[in-house]
Amino acid sequence: MNNFLFVAAENDAIPNCKAGGMGDVVRDVPRHISKRGDKVQVVVPSYSRLHLNGTFRSNLDFHLRGTTYRAELYEVAGKKECPNIVHYVIHHPEIQEGGIAHIYHDDPTEPFFTDFIKYIIFCTAVAEAIKMGAFGDLDVVHMHDWHASALLFLKTYHPRYNELKKMRYVYSIHNLAIQGIRPFYDNYASVHNWFPELQLDHDVLKDPRYDDCINLMAVGIRLADSVHTVSPSYKEDVMLPSARPEFVGGESLEKDLQQANNEGRLIGILNASNYNNIRTADNGLLYRNTVKALFRWLQDESKKYKADFLAHTGEKIMQHVDEKPKFIVSSVARLTEQKFYFFKRSPEAFEQMLERLQKVDGIFMLLGTGDPDYEEFFRSMSYKHHNFIFTNGQSEDLIDSIYLESDLYCMPSLFEPCGISQMLAMRNGNPCFVHHTGGLKDTVEHHVTGFAFDGKTYDEKIKNMVKNFSDAIDVWENDKPKWKKIKSNAQKVRFTWEKSLDEYYEKLYVL
Repeated sequence: MNNFLFVAAENDAIPNCKAGGMGDVVRDVPRHISKRGDKVQVVVPSYSRLHLNGTFRSNLDFHLRGTTYRAELYEVAGKKECPNIVHYVIHHPEIQEGGIAHIYHDDPTEPFFTDFIKYIIFCTAVAEAIKMGAFGDLDVVHMHDWHASALLFLKTYHPRYNELKKMRYVYSIHNLAIQGIRPFYDNYASVHNWFPELQLDHDVLKDPRYDDCINLMAVGIRLADSVHTVSPSYKEDVMLPSARPEFVGGESLEKDLQQANNEGRLIGILNASNYNNIRTADNGLLYRNTVKALFRWLQDESKKYKADFLAHTGEKIMQHVDEKPKFIVSSVARLTEQKFYFFKRSPEAFEQMLERLQKVDGIFMLLGTGDPDYEEFFRSMSYKHHNFIFTNGQSEDLIDSIYLESDLYCMPSLFEPCGISQMLAMRNGNPCFVHHTGGLKDTVEHHVTGFAFDGKTYDEKIKNMVKNFSDAIDVWENDKPKWKKIKSNAQKVRFTWEKSLDEYYEKLYVL
């Protein structure tokens, strides 16, 4: 039996510990490893809350900032009981929850200031737990994004953690754009402040653009035994330099990724979708579930400032209770530059899409929260266009209804390492309309399982976005047999973890 340790900032296998797709992967991959008879332990920060119903396992004493720190290791229950899987959280008073999904901090004046501190403490506590045998004899340590990469720094450079060198280290990149860049010196959230006893190897640790800063995403890429991108096409993308907004690639780390590839360490394996434990909604509840969500948000103190807009959304929804639209386009996403850059930069293109929908008595439903500028943009578009319904909140029941009752799922991401929403939509037989980038290229085939747009320049992309969206509606309107075939193809496609795990074992874990 092999023994794995997953180290991450998120784990959706335990309650209230997910912000994005990383949480899904850290939930699903251990479950499929356990099915193969191997043992998996998963450790995430407690964020001052996840340990409260846990079972205390051990104190972890270690040195940071020239003083002794004590963290606590707790075992916590998973949402689902699985053989050979144990979930842990690490509690320390300085590992606080942030405002983003009660996990990450947003430090606009000093990026990564607070998160750097809490993940340095977390990773050092994990190193100590490994050293003292809290997880048994490990074969593979699988780390996710920059939040976990300080473990590689400690294993490589800290004499106290030499014992960590005997196992294999795998590093998964979920979002290359978020890199954990902080100064080497002269700052509370700097490497030297937390490890004053270490001689820093600047050449290996530094950011390619800022010689005086560490880049923790780069540390993961440079020091791991295997580096994993969450789709094959994203692997190809990140080895090329970014040229925003036409192309988002290596984000200054393309040379490191090229080197990892030349050394045989860079592997692209597609994330999969969970086809078993599917939350289901009853058909026909889309508008009821929207109204229920709106009423719940109206009672939420944090949503009071949105009360007028929530009431406006409710009025729009009620119009469709009796007069159902003939065609529903939907999106469910965090409102960020990554997901909706094309719409916000070129609102006239988005408006052309809404006008095309209007001609077939169609509506566009968007559910999400996120960047305040994007929220404000979509609120203004909702006031302006009666067939655009923006539900500015989060509701699992409503999300299920949207996936179930949409006709076309829209995912115009500027870049997409893998993407899970398109898989969930296709699972329900909904064709997707996507920007052909990263994992969307690997999962949606134009005019076969959905519709896609691309272009060599920004203007070409925008032109093709509007044109191909209109073409998709043309197929639905004028070629029902083809539309039915595309729906059927989308529903038959399966991106399974069984297949992906075969590749994990063969190319990443090398056991």
